[in-house]
Amino acid sequence: MLNFNSIMIGSSQPEVLASFYANFFAKEADMQDGNWWGWQVGGNFINIGEHSEITGKAKEPQRIILNLETSEINQEYERISKIENITVVKELYEMEGMNGMWIATFADPDGNYLQLMTPWEG
Repeated sequence: MLNFNSIMIGSSQPEVLASFYANFFAKEADMQDGNWWGWQVGGNFINIGEHSEITGKAKEPQRIILNLETSEINQEYERISKIENITVVKELYEMEGMNGMWIATFADPDGNYLQLMTPWEG
């Protein structure tokens, strides 16, 4: 049986992303080693680090999207939308036919997409 443990985001500017994600998660990194930073987010870990094969912004930012949920959607949307270097890709909206599910899409400084959403009651 597999257990999802973590995700790594490679960057040519890891210091910029580390600063961005410290603001996004509203806390300093739980781990820092050289050009690598990591945050425990819920039951998983998100790592940011230098990768020799990465240059510039994400060419297909929709390919992998980090979904982060909160029951405090309005407060978190307001806080996050004011973070330096954030791009609001799609403002907060209620998903059609999903009975109270709200979602917003952001991009980090490398162009990677993040979605803020209410918990899915399924």
